[in-house]
Amino acid sequence: MSLLSPELLAHIGSKSEPQREIVTRRDIRKYAVATGSRQRKYLDGDQAPPMFHVPLFWDVVELNQLTPDGVSIDSLLPKFPLEKAMAGGLKIEYHKPIRPGDWLTSTRTLTDIYEKEGRSGSLIFYEVIMDVVNDDQELVIREKTTRILR
Repeated sequence: MSLLSPELLAHIGSKSEPQREIVTRRDIRKYAVATGSRQRKYLDGDQAPPMFHVPLFWDVVELNQLTPDGVSIDSLLPKFPLEKAMAGGLKIEYHKPIRPGDWLTSTRTLTDIYEKEGRSGSLIFYEVIMDVVNDDQELVIREKTTRILR
C-alpha cells in the first residue's frame, strides 16, 4: 500500500511566494571570510562566492518554528506521513555572477514526490527547484534539492 495519497500528490507544482533580497558588498565579504573563499573578487565583495545564495534566502525563524531535527518548517511542503528527513542530493546551476547591488528574487516549486522501498521500509522522496532571477528576469541560479523521508 502506497504512502502517497492523491491529495498528497496534488501538491506537486505548488509554488512559494517570491522572496526578494538585495545583495550587499558587506554580505559578500562576510560570507567569503566565513567560508574561506580567498579569491580577491570575493574578499573585496565584487562578486559573490558559490553557495552565497543559500543563506541569502534562508528564512529567519523563532526556535519554536523548527522541527525536532532543527530544520525550519517549510510552508511549501504538505504534511508527509514520514517525518525523519535526510539529504538526497543538491544540484546547483550558476547562470550569471551575483554582484553587489543586485536585487534577486527566488521562487521555489515542489516538482516531484515519489516513493521507494528501502532496506528498512518505505521511503518518500521529494524534489524542490528554486529559481533565482535578477530584476531583468534573467535566470541567475537554478537549485534542485532532493530530500528523503523515512
